[in-house]
Amino acid sequence: MPSWTPRVEAGSGPKYLVIAEALAFDIRTGRLKPGDRLPPHRVLAKELGVDLTTVTRAFNEARRQGLIEANAGRGSFVRVPAAPLQAVQPISFSPNIDLSMNMPPQPAEARLGERIQSGIDTVLASPNAMLHLYYQDSAGAAPDRVAGAQWLRSRIGEVPVSRVLVIGGAQCALFAILATLLQSEDVLCVPALTYPGLRAVAERQNLRLASVALDSDGFIPSSFEEACRRDKPRALYCVPTINNPTSATMPLQRREEIARIARKHGVRIVEDDAYGALPREAPPPIVALAPDITWHVATLSKCATPGLRVAYVVTPDVTHSLRLAAQVRATSLMAPPLMSALASRWALDGTLEAITAAIRNESAARQVIARQALEGMDFVAHPEGHHLWLRLPDGWPRAELSVHARQSGLSIVPSDAFAIGAAPEAIRVSLGAATDRETLKYGLGLLAMLLSQRPGALSAVV
Repeated sequence: MPSWTPRVEAGSGPKYLVIAEALAFDIRTGRLKPGDRLPPHRVLAKELGVDLTTVTRAFNEARRQGLIEANAGRGSFVRVPAAPLQAVQPISFSPNIDLSMNMPPQPAEARLGERIQSGIDTVLASPNAMLHLYYQDSAGAAPDRVAGAQWLRSRIGEVPVSRVLVIGGAQCALFAILATLLQSEDVLCVPALTYPGLRAVAERQNLRLASVALDSDGFIPSSFEEACRRDKPRALYCVPTINNPTSATMPLQRREEIARIARKHGVRIVEDDAYGALPREAPPPIVALAPDITWHVATLSKCATPGLRVAYVVTPDVTHSLRLAAQVRATSLMAPPLMSALASRWALDGTLEAITAAIRNESAARQVIARQALEGMDFVAHPEGHHLWLRLPDGWPRAELSVHARQSGLSIVPSDAFAIGAAPEAIRVSLGAATDRETLKYGLGLLAMLLSQRPGALSAVV
C-alpha cells in the first residue's frame, strides 16, 4: 500500500507498544492486508513525530508476534498466514472417551488459553524478556525459586529459597531425586498400588521395590516398619494426599507415624504432592513434619496444566539442593525458562490460585456426576480429586473389561499398571480428560452399562 499511519492515542502506554498494538488492530480489522508493504521506519518516525528507535522497537515487537516480516532490501510487509494444517481424521468410527489420562479438567472458568497467551506476552514485554529465552541455572532462576517458595508457603510454611528448586515437571524431578539418593540394586519402599511413572523410573535405575500395604487411610505404618526391618530400604516414595490410584489421603497422625518410622530406620522420604493443592482442607505435607529427611515434589500439572512442565522441589538442606541441581544438569539440564517465568508470575499475582480454584470446583462437579452414574458400585474417590478407584463386580475380570471398554470407545486403566505384586480386580477411572461434563456423563454411563452385564453376555459372536 502507498501509505499507512497508525491511529495512535497519546498517553496510552509506551509509544512503541502503542504503535505495535495499532498495527495489530489494523491487521485484524482488514485495514492492512497480508502482503501489504509498510512505510520505511524513518518515514513513519517523521510522520508520527517520534524517534527512529521507537518505530524500530514497534516493528520488532510486531515481528515477534508474527504479524509482519522483514525482507532485506525491500522493507517490512504484513505477514501472509501459513495454510492451516489439516486435522488428522481418526481411523475408528466410534467416539473415544478418555477415562484413562489422569489430568486436571480444563474448565472455561480457568481461562487457561487466554491466561497463557496474555501471560507470555507480559513476560516477553518485560525489561529482562530475553533472559527467559536463554539457558539458566539447573536449580532454576533465582526469581522463579523465590516464587516457588512463596507459592508453597501456605502448605508447608517458610522454606529457605536455597532449598527450593524449579525442575521441568514431576517426572524429571523424581528421576533426578532417586538418582541422587539411590544406587543400582538399592531398595525403595512404595505403595502396593503406586504411580506408573515412578515404576518406570525405578526400572530404568535398576532399583528394587518393596511394597507397603494400603488401607483406606493410605500407608499402613506396621507394614512400612516390617518392610524396613525385612528389606532395609534407602528411601520411601509416597503420595500422601489423593493417592494415585486409590485416592486415599493420609490423616495427620498417619503421616507423623510414617515420618517417625522413617527416621528410626534411616529412610529418606520422597513425597510426591502432585494433588496437594487441590483440597480446600488437607493435613500438612510430610515435609512440614520431617523437613530433615523429606524431598518434597509439588508439580503444577495437576492443579493447573501439564503444559507448563514446572515442578517445585524442596530438599532437606542446601547441600542436597546442590547435589540435585547437578543431577538435573546431567539429565534434563533445566526447567523451561519461559514456562517457569509464566508460573512465577501466576504464583505471585494470584492467577495460579484462581486457576486451581476453577479446577477444584470442576473436579467436585465431576465427582458428583460420577457418584450418580456409578451409584451402587464399589468405588472410592476424593470429592475434589480428578479420579476414582473402582473395584469390579464379582466375575468381571479387569482384562476382559478393558477389551469391552475399548470396543465401546472407552479408555480405562486396569490395576496392573499400578500393582507391585498381585493386581486386584479394579480400575482407575479418570474424570478430567473428558472434554466436558456431558461427555463424561455419557462415558461413565457406558461404563456402568458394561459393568451391569455379565461378561459372557457381551462377547461378540464370531
